Amino acid sequence: MTTSEKLQSELENVLSGDPWYGNNVYAIIESVGFEEAFEKPPGAAHTISEIVLHLLSWTEEVLDRLNGKEAGQPFSGDWPDPGAPDQEKWQNYVNDLKLVNVNLLGVIHDFPEEQWAEPINDERYADSEKGLTFEQLVNGLIQHHVYHSGQIASLNKMING
Repeated sequence: MTTSEKLQSELENVLSGDPWYGNNVYAIIESVGFEEAFEKPPGAAHTISEIVLHLLSWTEEVLDRLNGKEAGQPFSGDWPDPGAPDQEKWQNYVNDLKLVNVNLLGVIHDFPEEQWAEPINDERYADSEKGLTFEQLVNGLIQHHVYHSGQIASLNKMING
């Protein structure tokens, strides 16, 4: 199995498959009602909608890096403001996250196999051997998705009891 195939398979499993740890990212997010998505339980650092937008922005940033752009903060910011609660807006956030991941899966599928072990374009490590490779970048995003989906599940449970 190629690196592209492994990464694509792992990302698909985490997003919509049957991962060994429990519900996939989309199942967790789809279990959230729009009211809950914008509610911030006492002591919580973020709302569910903020976390979904955070996942969206970092997935966009990874796409940019895979396309050769220099590493940096996501264009839309690290923690974009979701604004006022709105059912249509919430559904758009969920749909946008799914769409950006479809785009990411396509880029992973078409990514040149020989480039997975190369360092990403990151000025912070230009004179160093310790730069992040493209493969590590995608693995990190997969871990990021899993981590934040756990937060979403916990927040949803706090809100709904």
